[in-house]
Amino acid sequence: MPNISRAAAIVGVAEADEMGYLENRKSDLQLSTEASYNALEDAGLKKSDVDGIFAAGNTLGLAEHMGIHPKFTDSTSVGGSSFVIHAGHAFAAIAAGYCEVALVTHGVAGHSRRFFGGAGEGGAPDSPGGQFETPYGFIGAPINYAMACARYMHEFGEERTREAMSEVTVSTRKWAALNPRALIHDPKAEIPLTMSFDDYHNSRWVCWPFHLLDCCLVTDAGGAYIITTPERARDLKKPPVWILGAGEGHDHGMISQMPSLTSLIARETGPKAFQMAGVTHHDFDLAMIYDSFTYTVMLTIESLGFCGRGEADDFLRGQRTAPGGDFPMNTSGGGLSYTHPGAYGIFLIIEAVRQLRDECGERQVPDCKLTFCHGTGGSLSSGGTAVLALD
Repeated sequence: MPNISRAAAIVGVAEADEMGYLENRKSDLQLSTEASYNALEDAGLKKSDVDGIFAAGNTLGLAEHMGIHPKFTDSTSVGGSSFVIHAGHAFAAIAAGYCEVALVTHGVAGHSRRFFGGAGEGGAPDSPGGQFETPYGFIGAPINYAMACARYMHEFGEERTREAMSEVTVSTRKWAALNPRALIHDPKAEIPLTMSFDDYHNSRWVCWPFHLLDCCLVTDAGGAYIITTPERARDLKKPPVWILGAGEGHDHGMISQMPSLTSLIARETGPKAFQMAGVTHHDFDLAMIYDSFTYTVMLTIESLGFCGRGEADDFLRGQRTAPGGDFPMNTSGGGLSYTHPGAYGIFLIIEAVRQLRDECGERQVPDCKLTFCHGTGGSLSSGGTAVLALD
């Protein structure tokens, strides 16, 4: 396989105009489109420059709505990891000459949609999940992930697991307090800005072993980023953020078919991306890890090889991922405290790029030059890893 490291760069990132608990509901398309125009403006590019569209779903409707006639289209949809995987796909498409300016975008009215009903998460009655999981109570992400976490507790100890989960949620809340766009700053959210370990342990149960504060937010949000060729990237208004490596994969769909409830496909995607990039675990200045649940973060850190299986508690202890710690992680506040519209991966890329461009104000990681993003999708099913760097 040819090494295409640095064959493309991210040159623009942005969110939708409004996010969170919106009083006037916006459609998925509107949120996605707002973010797309904002990312183009951030890059100093025009809509007419775009010749590749990457979105998890209706790329036809999006292109039609925006008036774009792409040469290349990718609608890969494998859950929240899709938008990290899209970075790798756009990277490869640009390297192969299929397109020159790729728009990656996603928008979901996740919070508003709760009030409009729907088919639910278990799938159609005749689907595998509808037949073999839903009748037994597996009807949504909290339940599916909780079962996996319960197995981890069985293998490695409940107290150690609980302590690791609390470290994740308290540290991400500290980062969110430094991000003006985080949901916790919205009075409508009625979410406290600060949180102690006691607050975590005393929060209400959702699905054992998950407290409320183990679970991501559900918001309305949109995000987008722009990838282009090295030649174009160097002529734009902001420093390019280079894609050094990417890896992707999935090993199951239904949680009941997961090969191991305590190991993620990140064990394969991480080494692929790191090897392509020519980097090691000790080189990174920042980690951006999908935090759909606190357990997702623990499992990702272990599966990527930053510590051994069952060692997340030791690795995370002492708020080392919080502001001032030696392993900065999820500096936007993550899906737990910043935003999470239903699929979050695109926001990992947005924050990573801003950190590398030194645009994060109070939450800026000093001398941030190299980072990775890892997204998880489905029922701990899919994974995408991307390594990003400045010159």
